[in-house]
Amino acid sequence: MSDDHPKSLTPQEALEMLETHPQVVLVDIRSSMEFLFVGHPKGAVHVAWIDEPDWVVNPHFVTEIRQLLLGGAACETSDSCAPVILICRSGKRSLDAGKALIRDGLKSVYHVDEGFEGDLDEHHHRSSLGGWRFHGLPWEQC
Repeated sequence: MSDDHPKSLTPQEALEMLETHPQVVLVDIRSSMEFLFVGHPKGAVHVAWIDEPDWVVNPHFVTEIRQLLLGGAACETSDSCAPVILICRSGKRSLDAGKALIRDGLKSVYHVDEGFEGDLDEHHHRSSLGGWRFHGLPWEQC
């Protein structure tokens, strides 16, 4: 991966990083409906990249992530912020959102390459080929 892309993690690598580095922040960037009703990794914080009702990129996404990081850690553009791991449904939105954070100067940005539900299988079902939930990692829903 180049310097302008977030570092890819498997769901298992992301969980291991969360368990061994307490400063890491896991951010679920899916829509509010996905976060609440499909479920989300246990302990994930929600900051939507694209959300209802307009389904456009959140113009405040980078600011909201910076505010989240500033809540418990010093975070200057020239310094290193707490590592952030992004997760979406299948790893595509988190890649784009991670690029936006890196463009804004954040250095320690990761994304879960399989996402929460993974890609579609031949029957157009998710959670059967990969993803956080497929691997039986801790998750919850409302």
